[in-house]
Amino acid sequence: MRVVCLGGGPAGLYFAILTKLRDPDSDVVVVERNPRGVTHGWGVVFWDDLLHSLYRTDATTAELLEANALQWWAQEVYVGAQPPAQAGGYGFAIGRHELLAILTDRAIALGVTVQFDRTATTLADWSDADLIVASDGANSPVRTQLAEHFKPQIEAGQNYYIWLGTNKPFDAFTFAFEKTPAGWLWFHGYRFNDKTSTCIVECPSSTWHELELDRLPPDEGISVVQKIFADKLGGHELTNKLGGASTARWLNFQRVSNHEWFHNNIVLVGDAAHTTHFSIGSGTRLAIEDSVALDQAIRQHDDLPTALRQYQIERKAATELRQAAADSSAKWFEDIDALGEQMESDPVRFAYSLRTRKEGSPSGVSWLLHRATQYPLGRAGRRWVSTAKRKALARAAR
Repeated sequence: MRVVCLGGGPAGLYFAILTKLRDPDSDVVVVERNPRGVTHGWGVVFWDDLLHSLYRTDATTAELLEANALQWWAQEVYVGAQPPAQAGGYGFAIGRHELLAILTDRAIALGVTVQFDRTATTLADWSDADLIVASDGANSPVRTQLAEHFKPQIEAGQNYYIWLGTNKPFDAFTFAFEKTPAGWLWFHGYRFNDKTSTCIVECPSSTWHELELDRLPPDEGISVVQKIFADKLGGHELTNKLGGASTARWLNFQRVSNHEWFHNNIVLVGDAAHTTHFSIGSGTRLAIEDSVALDQAIRQHDDLPTALRQYQIERKAATELRQAAADSSAKWFEDIDALGEQMESDPVRFAYSLRTRKEGSPSGVSWLLHRATQYPLGRAGRRWVSTAKRKALARAAR
């Protein structure tokens, strides 16, 4: 079987890995437009569910990812100069370049051909392939070329955001909200190695315009944001340059969905098929799960169209649930002005609203646990329970 993956992100690389594990004699090619080692993006977050999926399908990749990822054990929510509220939880982070290096090395070791610095200009170049996997991202050229068949729907969010990095290593997954004369501005910050953190800055359209971020050159706009968050950054810098090249600009989030996920022998995976708002951190997980589901469908059916149909049915249902959760999360951040009074008067309650992405009066065991997390003993107990639960799940996954 000859398989071509157009796009060297997590979805394309992991499907290539699974294909070689399933059929070592298959001819698998991954085509990536960037040179090797060059990627756009900082760190990505994930949780145990991704590791469990990897351990079930390729333990070697799972072990490498777990060994190279950084784990965080807390979420802190800052509102202006007030002490941080604690939101609990834990997760993992890894540099996107490091994640892709792990997947690339694993794929090459299994016999996959990875062609870097090559742009797939037309699908006719791959007419001899039995299967073409469009893993070419949210702005997928393959999806665009075949839009009449895939019938994509692309909806723009209201807020503006920019994906930046900083040399401040955040100790916890950090949310920081600052009220300016122009309105609210906030960032999602998390460390992905010992020295560097991702810092996603977001704000309503009105704030973005009032701060003139729509007119300022990128470096000047970042300087404005850096001054606003100077206290939370502790004198550290924000940057949109990774490896010396500019990697980010202000955007509206683009929610992508498709009516059809395959056409003939061409199938969409990852962000080419769907996107979820960055505030729930599911992009890498969903990309990997697409690859796993596509591989399993091909294992179960000798007939490719039947396999692709099964893949579409299964993954559309799964991603629609995640997109619904992501839509609620995005809407919560878009309605942030309505929570302004609560933010300033009761940061602990606001942090609970942020963690649950729900408004209204909190109650129940979850709220009591959140209140207990505000104290050192409560945080220690919550971490102990989380660690025990994680170890049990990890043993089961292995």
